[in-house]
Amino acid sequence: MLVGHDARTSGPMFAKAVIAGLTATGCNVFFAGMASTPALQYAVKNHCMGGGVIITASHNPPEYNGIKVIWNDGIEISHEQETEIENIYFEDKPVFAEWDKLGAKQELAVVNNEYVEAVKKHVNISEIAEKNYHVVVDAANSVGGLATPQLLRELGCKVTTINANIDGTFPGRMPEPRPENLQEMAATVKAVGADLGVAFDGDADRSIFVGENGEIYWGDKTFAVVEKQFLIENPNAKIVTPVSSSTLVKDVAEAYKGEIVWTKVGSVTVSQTMKKVKAMLGGEENGGVFYGTHQAVRDGAMTTALILSIMAKTGEKLSELISEQPQYFIEKGKVECSEDKKEKVHRKLLEQVKGANISTIDGVKIWFEDKSAILVRPSGTEPTYRLYAEAKSQEKALKLIKDYSITLKQILATI
Repeated sequence: MLVGHDARTSGPMFAKAVIAGLTATGCNVFFAGMASTPALQYAVKNHCMGGGVIITASHNPPEYNGIKVIWNDGIEISHEQETEIENIYFEDKPVFAEWDKLGAKQELAVVNNEYVEAVKKHVNISEIAEKNYHVVVDAANSVGGLATPQLLRELGCKVTTINANIDGTFPGRMPEPRPENLQEMAATVKAVGADLGVAFDGDADRSIFVGENGEIYWGDKTFAVVEKQFLIENPNAKIVTPVSSSTLVKDVAEAYKGEIVWTKVGSVTVSQTMKKVKAMLGGEENGGVFYGTHQAVRDGAMTTALILSIMAKTGEKLSELISEQPQYFIEKGKVECSEDKKEKVHRKLLEQVKGANISTIDGVKIWFEDKSAILVRPSGTEPTYRLYAEAKSQEKALKLIKDYSITLKQILATI
């Protein structure tokens, strides 16, 4: 088993606890130390491990931490497998090894370098290097600063880093790469005349990009850039994406002969679905891109290399690639709803929208004839309903959020 962690202050402590638990059951453990989630996932597969445990709380604030359990193919285990592990724990049924059959621990210090080499195999290095791109990397004071700057330099890019000193208190910005957190990066891109900016979350599996003009692009837009190029090169391919993704992703698939496979929201579901339907590309609106040719997981550094490769191949700036897309305005909202009422709200909402063009894969998504859409789904982590609306105008997107927030409140008043 492989164990590693991100930059959080509690990472080394939890790593020792996890290693103790694994060796107590007879597992041999390789400790990779600090690395991004995709680098550790690649190492599990590359070194033919039985699996792995990554200690990270991803995009959450510094006081949080958690674990991601990885199967031998480098992909996070399914929700069913998670339940199996939890049942063993809560029913107090772990099987411990005898004193003379305990597992051993050894270091595996090559993870980040091997990962960089693996990513480079999927792009045309000389084509990118010819362009002499200047890239700003906002590493969120975490593991995004370990492999990506090295990768970019080896792709022939000039690199400027911000928030790249490792500090588990995240002094530069919170690890969630949202537009309101990325103004410093956007300003830096313009100030130094860079061609591109990329910001990571706490474990560097998600990436949000800034164009040379300083504009911050949400994940749908950059995923659509990758999707278009992928479908040009792989017509009729399957594209896996959650129902929370923009209609833009669907538009690109239709224009370039791709097949959309919709899933519930969640990176584990996207990865598991890619594995099930043998898809080579997936993406989320939050900046997660799953490039199955490399590995069917979210991978911030791989996404950065793909964006640069597309820019080099087309000769276009990121802003130009984005401007060619169908344009949508996206708005979000939420309505408080206790856990015991979520299912009742879902049933009543379904009754009200009967006959509309809907999907019930995760909550209720409604598509309208004017290309606008709204997703209304219960949060899996909070006592709320989340609303994601998009339309050809901001006014229409805001109106959808307002109207369906009122609808949810009216339903709640009757329960």
